[in-house]
Amino acid sequence: MAIKFQYNKTSLNELGKQLKIRERALPTIKSKESALRLEVKKAKKEAEDNRNRYDNLVAQYDYMIALWGEFDPELLRIKDIELGSSKIAGVRLPHIEDIVFEEKAYNLFSSPIWISDGIELLKKIARNGLEYEINKKKWDILEFARKKTTQKVNLYEKVQIPGYKEAILKIKRFMEDEENLSKSSQKIVKSRHDAQSAEQNAALNSKEV
Repeated sequence: MAIKFQYNKTSLNELGKQLKIRERALPTIKSKESALRLEVKKAKKEAEDNRNRYDNLVAQYDYMIALWGEFDPELLRIKDIELGSSKIAGVRLPHIEDIVFEEKAYNLFSSPIWISDGIELLKKIARNGLEYEINKKKWDILEFARKKTTQKVNLYEKVQIPGYKEAILKIKRFMEDEENLSKSSQKIVKSRHDAQSAEQNAALNSKEV
């Protein structure tokens, strides 16, 4: 990224302000990046734990596969999923507040004895499946935020801050060269003026003699 500037004091002051803004912001951005890295690891672990629990529950379901033919699918359904959100490291993330199930009444005497256990198993499968999806979403959101923050750290640290410093140095050197050139020109003009004055004085002295 090329830093645009002009070789004057106004541009020098503006670059100095922009440099200070970035130098002050960099530690905060680095802290946010570290926090996001930690949260990404936590979200990944939560999602993986959810997935493992879900797979174990599905294995239990498969173990009872011969019995599910007796199960009435109308006995259980998800009525509502209540979602909330919270901020972690400045990033808004979703979470499940509650899952509302609707159960259809059934005859305890005429239904197979395992039906109540089957309903609870299906609830656990549904809950863990949904929690996995939400935690996976959190993981994706945090990872995206972490990447964006890392890009900003690299932009400030490796591109903009060095770029502003280099531009400021170029302007200062240019202004110093101009000042030195001006001083040299003034000295040359003064030397010529002094030489002319000396010649004029010498001419006047020779006439008086």
